[in-house]
Amino acid sequence: MPVLPDQIFGKKQSECSADFLSGAVLLIDKPLEWTSFDVVNKIRSRIRYGLGIKKIKVGHAGTLDPLATGLLIVCTGKLTKEIDSLQAMIKKYSGTITLGATTPTCDSEFEPDAHFPTAHITPELIDQHRKSFIGTIEQVPPIYSAIKVNGRKAYQLARKGDEVEIKPRKIEIYDFKIASIDMPTLTFSCTCSKGTYIRSLARDFGLSLNSGAYLSSLRRESIGDFSVKDAFNIEEIVAFIDHSVASV
Repeated sequence: MPVLPDQIFGKKQSECSADFLSGAVLLIDKPLEWTSFDVVNKIRSRIRYGLGIKKIKVGHAGTLDPLATGLLIVCTGKLTKEIDSLQAMIKKYSGTITLGATTPTCDSEFEPDAHFPTAHITPELIDQHRKSFIGTIEQVPPIYSAIKVNGRKAYQLARKGDEVEIKPRKIEIYDFKIASIDMPTLTFSCTCSKGTYIRSLARDFGLSLNSGAYLSSLRRESIGDFSVKDAFNIEEIVAFIDHSVASV
C-alpha cells in the first residue's frame, strides 16, 4: 500500500493525530548515542502503553549508527510494509572526516589505532581525490557493521576478535563535496544510494590521499524528499504519540 500524505508526520503535523495501527510514517531526528533500535523501541513502547495493546509493528527505514544523528524514518502498523521502498531512496549526509589516523570502527567510537602523515595533503589533492569517488564505485563495508558474514553480524565477529572478510559491493555516490578544510579535519556533504557506508567512504578517502582517515561526525540530512528539518526530536515524538492515542 502506498504511503499517503496524511500518513506522514513531522513537526508540521504535530497538532494532527496518527492512526498507528493503520500505519504512520514518523520523521525522527535521532539523538547522538541512541541506536536506531532505541528510537524504535521508545516509539513502540509508548504506543503500546497509550493504546493498551500488547503488540504493534514498528520499524525503521535505514540504520543510523549510535554516533550519528539526523533523520530516521520510523513506520508503524501496516505501513511497515513500505520500509523497503523508503530505504531505497537517495540519502544526503553532512559531517566531518579527520585525516591522519584510522580507527577499528572507521569512526570515533574507538581511539585511533594507527597514525599517518598529512603534510603532503593540499586542498588541490583533496579536491582531485574527492572527484574520484563520485559515480558508481565498489565499497567494502566496515567490519564493525551489521553485514551478515556466514549468518553472523560482522560486528559480533569483530568484537570477538575473529577474522572478518566482507565482499565489496557497488554503491552510487551522486555528490561528494568538501565544504571546508581545517587540517586535519574536513567538513563534507555527500548524497548517495542505499547501502552506502559513510564510514567506509572516510576510510577509503584517507587511503586515496596516501594517509589515513576516520569519520569523526555524521548527520543524515534527508532521505528522498524527507528532511531532518521537519523531524520530531524524542520529546516531541513522545508528546505527539500521547496526543494521538488520547484522541482514539
